[in-house]
Order: sequence, then C-alpha cells, then structure tokens
Amino acid sequence: MEDTNSLIEQRRQNLAGLNARGVNPFMNSFSPDAQCGTVRTELARWAEWNKSPEPKGEPVGLAEGTRVRLAGRITAHRDMGKSQFLDLRDVSGRIQLWVQPKVLGEDAAEIFKLLDLADFIGIEGTLFITRMGEPSVKVESFTPLGKSLRPPPGKWHGLEDTEIRYRQRYLDLMANEPIKEVFLKRSHILKEIRSFFHLRGYVEVETPMMQAIPGGAAAQPFKTYHNALGCEFYMRIALELYLKRLLVGGVDKVFEIGRNFRNEGLSRRHNPEFTMLEAYEAYGDYATMMETVESLIRHIALTVVGTLKIEHRNAEGEVFKTIDLSHWRRARYKDLVCEKAGDDWFMVSPEERRRRAVEDLKLSGDIAAGYQDFEVTAAVFEKLVEPTLIQPTFVTHLPKQLVPLAKISAEDPTTVEVFECCINGQEIAPGYTEQNDPIAQREALEHQAGGEQQKLDEDFLVALEHGMPPAGGIGI
Repeated sequence: MEDTNSLIEQRRQNLAGLNARGVNPFMNSFSPDAQCGTVRTELARWAEWNKSPEPKGEPVGLAEGTRVRLAGRITAHRDMGKSQFLDLRDVSGRIQLWVQPKVLGEDAAEIFKLLDLADFIGIEGTLFITRMGEPSVKVESFTPLGKSLRPPPGKWHGLEDTEIRYRQRYLDLMANEPIKEVFLKRSHILKEIRSFFHLRGYVEVETPMMQAIPGGAAAQPFKTYHNALGCEFYMRIALELYLKRLLVGGVDKVFEIGRNFRNEGLSRRHNPEFTMLEAYEAYGDYATMMETVESLIRHIALTVVGTLKIEHRNAEGEVFKTIDLSHWRRARYKDLVCEKAGDDWFMVSPEERRRRAVEDLKLSGDIAAGYQDFEVTAAVFEKLVEPTLIQPTFVTHLPKQLVPLAKISAEDPTTVEVFECCINGQEIAPGYTEQNDPIAQREALEHQAGGEQQKLDEDFLVALEHGMPPAGGIGI
C-alpha cells in the first residue's frame, strides 16, 4: 500500500509540475487523423512493398516520411539516454514513438519528463522504420491530454489478479489485449446479428423491461416498485410474450436483442442480468428456426472469426478441441436419453426410471425427492447427455411438460415441436413451433402456474384470442 501511495503522490507532483508550466492536461484538446494500430500495419505494408524486387507497381500502405497525428495512452517507456522510446496505444493497437529532447525543444522536453505510464497524449510526427524493422513515429510535438493519477496494473501486459480483473474490468481491458479483442468481437457479433436479420426482412423492436406479470419463462424475477402508480413491477425474465403480441398485430418477422433479469444462482453459465436474442417468424416452425440458427451462427463465425472451425487451446497454446460449425447433427431427445440410460428407458415404470437414475446412473444428488417423472428424465439429459454434445447438435421433440409455450407434436403427443441447439456441451438456443391456440395455451400456462390465477398474463392470452398466425421462434 505504501508503494502505491508513494507512486500516486509522485504522479500528483508531476501533475503539479505540469500546472506550474501552464499545462493542464485535462483542458487540452487534440484531433488525431489516424489510429495507432492502423498506422503501424500500413507502414509495415509499405516497408514490405518497398523491399520487394522491381517492378514494384503502385505503392501500398503508408510510406516513410508521412506525417501523422495520433492520440492514445502511454503503455511502455524505454529510456535510451539521448533518445526515448514509448509505446502509444489506442483501441486499434500500438505503435512505437521515438522522442529526442533536442527535436522537441527545451521547454517541451521538460514537460515530457513529467509524463507517466498510462497518461494520454497526442503526438504529431513522421513515420519511419527502425534498423530493427519496427514501424515507428519520430515525434516532433506532443500534447498532454490526460493524467493518470494511479499507476497501471502491476503486470501491465497481462493482468493476472482474478479479483482485480472482475471487479475493475477497465483495468482488464487496459492490460490484457486478448480481453479487449473479445470485447470488440462481441460488438462485431451484435452488428452482424442485426445485419443478418435485417437482410431476411425482420423488424427490430424494443419491448418493456418492467412488466406487471413476468412471463415467457419459468424463472424467479427481480421486483421493483413504481412510485407514481403505487404498485409492484417485475424486471422481465424473457422477451417472448411481448414479441408474440407483435405477431398478433401483423408484424410477421420480429426480433429483439435485450437484457433479461433472473433472480437466481450465479455460475460460469448463469448471470442475474444477461443479453438475450429472440426472433419470431410468422408461418415458420421449429424446422424453419433450426435453419435460421444454423445460418446465423455460420454467418457470424465466417464474418467475425473467418472460419467455421473454432479451436480451443490450453495455457500452452496447444489445440485440445475443435468445434466444426460446418456440420450440424439432428437427434431426438428420447433417442439421446436412451443412448445413456438404456434402450428401454421409456418403456419401464416411473418408479424404475427413478431407481435407475439414482442407483445405476449415480444421479442421487441431482434428483430431488419431489421430482416428477419428466424431471427425472430431464436430469439424465442435463447431466449425462448435454455435456457430451460438443459438436453442433439440434436436440428435437422435447417432453411437452418442459415447454408450455410450444405446439404439441402430431406424431408423438407426449412431445412438442421444439429443438435445443447444443454446442460445446451446453444449450445455446431453444426454438419452437409456437403455440397459437389460445385455449391450449391457457391450459398450459395454468398448469405451469400451479392454479395461481394471478400468475397468468391475461393481456397476452386476450391478444392470442384475437388470432396469432402459426410461427416459429428462437431464443439465444
């Protein structure tokens, strides 16, 4: 703590020194004309072109001697005596700066000495390649743009303290370049999701986050209170029921990317606040939505990652698992359960199924005393089947008790026209042939609510009674 406090005090003294010289970094402005990582890449391209044998053709990239204006954070400083080398980093990447006090002039050189790691600066200079082949900028002038009063993470290039990484995510982004790449890819993924659905004629909407009755899923909601109305509301647990109202209203293809809130457990796979994508297509069904999910994920993988083969690597960088998004298996729920629990699983009595699950399959810790028969089978699937589904798999025809908002399968009335898309051992997307029969839907929701009328979304059921087209839906 003393070291940290002394470093903070030193940085405050440097700020005071800047102010004494008439420099307030928090009041300065600067307009860069390029990004650090982009300039570095383009200068490297030019260097490669320049050393190629004749004829060279048209120049590519940015040539040595090009003047640039860049801005970013100082992430490294190497004092070589008469010369100073710095790394300047922005969202695009880094570039090396070469600073000579005699070029800056005496006053600017004194100001330069008061800069610290993690400070923001703007620079103007010319591009060149060092003798070691490093793309660099010869700095001719600089402008302090922000003072960091606290030192950067102890291990700047790779913050490893898990507690700090999760409680101060901005430090994680500053110190761990792969984390920033994931952050930026997430933004790219959202952009491509929207592009995919817009090109297919879907309309993007926003539906209420506060609801009088939480519906569309079985989950514990967060409660809030509306002072003006004097009543409780719930943070939504799903997007579904309001999107289906739009199908009733005549919007045939609709999707939303929004936040859901579930007041339940925490784990690597569950967060109380998370982002959900839901999409509904009139006159589609579960098969239509399987094609949609497969096409969407393949499109994103190719566009964002550039390949359909996703490699998982260990700490040493060795590939231990490859997920191939070019092949998608389709398998029935009952068939997959029988592969693990025995071919006669659905032929024996419920009592025998429970006994086998507890004694033979060693699932005693996963099956509560009050579990119904379908929940026993669901536990077998979740614990013994789902973790094995590493390659993309559509699990179809789930038990009707698990999905009250889906249509009963005509070929097997104990199941519904539903799929669960599983990749890498976990479910990433369910999809349904949506129930549009208001009478059957009311019965299913009443059963789910356990006879508690106040848990029914009557407004949704009234909407359904006005007529909803047959439709397929997904949630990712």
